[in-house]
Amino acid sequence: MIYLDNNATTRPLPEVVETMARHWRDSFANPGSRHAAGRRARQVLEAARESMAAILGAYPDEVIFTSGGTESNNMAVLGLARHEMPTGLPGTIALTAGEHPAVLEACRFLQSEGWRLATLPVDSEGLVVIPAVADESLWRNLRLVTVILAHNETGVVQDIAPFAEQCRERKVALHVDAVQAVGKLPVDFHALGVSSLALGAHKFYGPRGIGALLLRRGVKLVPSSFGGHQESGRRPGTEVVPLIAGMARALELFDAEQQTRIARTRELRDLLEKKLAALCPPVVLNGSRDRRLPNTLNLAFPGADGEALLVALDLAGIACSLGSTCASGSAEPAPVLLAMNRPREVWHSSVRFSVGIETTADEIESAARSIAEIVCRLRSARTDSK
Repeated sequence: MIYLDNNATTRPLPEVVETMARHWRDSFANPGSRHAAGRRARQVLEAARESMAAILGAYPDEVIFTSGGTESNNMAVLGLARHEMPTGLPGTIALTAGEHPAVLEACRFLQSEGWRLATLPVDSEGLVVIPAVADESLWRNLRLVTVILAHNETGVVQDIAPFAEQCRERKVALHVDAVQAVGKLPVDFHALGVSSLALGAHKFYGPRGIGALLLRRGVKLVPSSFGGHQESGRRPGTEVVPLIAGMARALELFDAEQQTRIARTRELRDLLEKKLAALCPPVVLNGSRDRRLPNTLNLAFPGADGEALLVALDLAGIACSLGSTCASGSAEPAPVLLAMNRPREVWHSSVRFSVGIETTADEIESAARSIAEIVCRLRSARTDSK
C-alpha cells in the first residue's frame, strides 16, 4: 500500500511507541495519587506538559490534556461562548467557511440554544476575505471568533494576525483549530495572540486518543464535563500518562526535525502534482499554491468521478481521501469547495493526497503512474457512455 492519507491519521513513530510502552509499564499509577508510584506518574505528566509548552510557545499551566482534537475544539467553542454571556443571553459566533465538523457542529449546537452564526467568507483559494474581518456589522454582539488555522482538506493556512488584532481591540475571544497545523508547521501560541488552540497527537505521528487545548492565562471557559479536579478542574478524568508522554515525544521529534520534514514533504507533494499534471491533464489545484501545508495536495480531475476514483485507487493499493463527503448514498460537495465557488466538475472529481515523512520518492512515482492510468480510464469510460 502507498499511504497518502496522512491528514486523516499518521502511523506512530517507533520512538513514540517505545516511549508509550515504557510508561505503560513504569508509569501506570494514577498521577493524582499521593504515594511514590503516583508521584512518579505525576513527574512524567508534568515533564510532558512542560516540554509541549516550550515547543508551542505557551506556559505549562496553559496546556490542558484532552482525548484529542475534537474534544479540544468542543471544549473551546462551548466553554468560551458560554463564558461570554454576561447578560445570560446568547450572542454571535463568527466562523470560517468550511470549518471542520468538530467546530461546526459545536457551533450548530449553540445555534440551537439561540446563538447566531456568522460565516467569514473565503476567496477562490480558500483564504478568508480580509475586508470581511474588519466589517463593523460583523462585530455587533460578537462573543467568539473561531478560525481553522490549516484546513484539513485543502491544506490552506490562514493568516491569524488580522483576527487576533481585531479580537484583542474588541475584547472578543478567538479560538484556533490547529489540529492539522501542529506537527507540520511551527506554531507559537503566544505569538498568534489567540485565546485558545486545539491540537491532536495522531496528526503528527503520535497516538490516537490524546490531544490538548492551549488556553491563555486569564481566559475563562465554562467546563463541558464534571467529576474531578484534574487539569486544574478544567477537564476532569484521570490523565492517561503513557499517551501524554507519547504525544510529547512525537512533538519533540517534530521540533528536532521540522525543517527537514517540511522541506521533504513539500518536495514530495510538488513532485506528485508535477507528475500528475504531465500524465493526466487537466488537473486543477484546490486551494492556495503559496499558503498551504507542505504535505497536502487537493486536486480535481475534471471528467473523472471522485467516488469511482477513490474505489479504484484503493483497489490499486493507494490510500487517499475524497474532496467530498457521502450523505444518504449520494456524493455531496465538500463545504470548503463550495465556499471557494468551485464548479461541479471540480468538486465532483476532487481528491486529497497527504504525504508523510515515511513517504518515498519511488512511492510518489509509482502512485502518479497508477493515478494517471485510472483517471484516464475513468474519463474514457465516461466519454464512451455518452
